Amino acid sequence: MSGGENPAGVGAVHATAVVHHAVRLGTGVVIGPYAVVEDGVELGDGVVLAAHAVVRSGTILGTGTSVGEHAVIGGWPQDLKFDPRTPSGVRVGAGVTLREGVTVNRATRAGAFTEIGDGAFLMAAAHVGHDCVIGRNTILANNVMVAGLVRMGDYVFVGGGTGFHQGARVGEGAMVSGLARMSRDVPPFTMVAERDEVVGLNLVGMRRRGFVREAVREIKEAYRRVYSGPGNRRARAAEALEARPWLSAEARGFLEFFAEGKRGFVQPRKRGHADADD
Repeated sequence: MSGGENPAGVGAVHATAVVHHAVRLGTGVVIGPYAVVEDGVELGDGVVLAAHAVVRSGTILGTGTSVGEHAVIGGWPQDLKFDPRTPSGVRVGAGVTLREGVTVNRATRAGAFTEIGDGAFLMAAAHVGHDCVIGRNTILANNVMVAGLVRMGDYVFVGGGTGFHQGARVGEGAMVSGLARMSRDVPPFTMVAERDEVVGLNLVGMRRRGFVREAVREIKEAYRRVYSGPGNRRARAAEALEARPWLSAEARGFLEFFAEGKRGFVQPRKRGHADADD
């Protein structure tokens, strides 16, 4: 479909847009000038594609998602071994905002998806590599660079220009400073900066999400048990889990995060440990 064809229920398809005839379109979809939508794409109800947006084969966009100018969603992975014939894709949740120049690469394995969760907001020129999972309501500011196979939890905030090493994990509710370089795993609810440096807990983020006081208190205690001194963080977290029952799922999740992963964990700043209450 191109040249202005407009099936029943579709909001508006600009005459210059190029939309493959086999694309599945929800109701109220708007497709702007010179946008390109390839075969095998699904656009949910109310999706908006701005001028020159490109949505490539295998992409699924959820209800109410918007894609900005010159964004490319579902592009080939930047992996020299990737076979373009691989049937993979990108799956984007509902209410996601992908601003101008955003790039999201499709997965490398057959039947797999790079995933962006509901309510996520990717600001201008952010990049998400192949096989990543970006959680719900996560915000990536301008020019954030996420390499392939990164796993990022819900409600994460990442400042502009930050880069993540391939395969890194970022826990729920973490806050990452702008221009940071993350090559290690970032535990839930922490604040991190510079080169793999943890500087405390994201207390403001927890308050804004309405965490109860007991949960915040337990997260503080869990943080201290892991980061109050030198030693193996994985072992310290395992000892803390065994030491006593943890009533809040959030505190248990913080400690359980250390049982997985292969990249090691962010470490306190060398000039001195930042207390969790700071």
